[in-house]
Amino acid sequence: MKPTVKKIIENKEKTIPILSFPSTQLLGITVKELLDSPEMQVRGMKVIADRCNIGASLNMMDLSVEAEAFGAEIVYYDHDVPAVRKGIIDDIFDAESIVVPPVGTGRTAVCIEGIRQAKREITDIPVFCGVIGPYSLAGRLFDMTELMMECYDSPDEVKILLSKATEFIISYIKEFKKAGADGVIMAEPAAGLLSPKLNAEFSAPFVKEIFDAVNDDDFVICYHNCGNAIGDMTAEIKTYGADIYHFGNAVPLTKMLPEMPSDSLVMGNIDPVFFTTSKPEKIKESVKALYEECKAYENFMISSGCDIPATAKWENIDAYFEKVKEIYSE
Repeated sequence: MKPTVKKIIENKEKTIPILSFPSTQLLGITVKELLDSPEMQVRGMKVIADRCNIGASLNMMDLSVEAEAFGAEIVYYDHDVPAVRKGIIDDIFDAESIVVPPVGTGRTAVCIEGIRQAKREITDIPVFCGVIGPYSLAGRLFDMTELMMECYDSPDEVKILLSKATEFIISYIKEFKKAGADGVIMAEPAAGLLSPKLNAEFSAPFVKEIFDAVNDDDFVICYHNCGNAIGDMTAEIKTYGADIYHFGNAVPLTKMLPEMPSDSLVMGNIDPVFFTTSKPEKIKESVKALYEECKAYENFMISSGCDIPATAKWENIDAYFEKVKEIYSE
């Protein structure tokens, strides 16, 4: 177990939910304003680090950044994460003609600079960057539904697209490392919609390639998936060599924990929607219930199931941190 992960697991009261966009409420800005400025990203990370008892600081989990760098059309919202309006190809046979952009294109430069500045401002806890996974990026460059169909009809062309996505993601993470990132959280949610067989062919090899290319003794690798089919993919997932596995609320952690490597940290999975729709006492009840279900596993740590929405109520976020601290202080 890497030293950073060991320190995290020894201090479970310093929970690490995927928490970034609610900082817009504290800063009085829109999501787009947060994403367009490295200085705002750092302010967002810092305000959360100062307010919350976290074990690591995360930059923005924006899964449109990489697609935009390739040229995809993005739509922005004031109080929600951006989305891909249109990919860059309409036919999978056009994948061959795609040119992999240099890292620094579009908002990738903003995110890298945000991490560089955050490392100067946040010095007492690790700073993690966030990237999209290869299959999830491929779906945004093409079309998610069409991509799944082409896995059957045109597998070679799909792999060309995946190879180009993988090449970019590797370069992107390496630039984050140069900027000082202590680790990376890779979100590969679209792969959680695949069958185990398709995941083994069209996501797993590319995820492994990325992790192998960026792994070292001081860099933490976290694999996140919130797809509802992920519970049937444990045989492949546990071979990724991730230091942390982070799962969504669609799959019971009691199903995942026995299958994951005991020397990897397993995190999750309070429903992120609860932070917007629920009340503080309900949040605390959910945290307590999850803890009781999973406390037998030493490598388990409470977290959110996915990215906490920008519109989440801070009274609920505060309640989450209060209950986690109470549980692990007992």
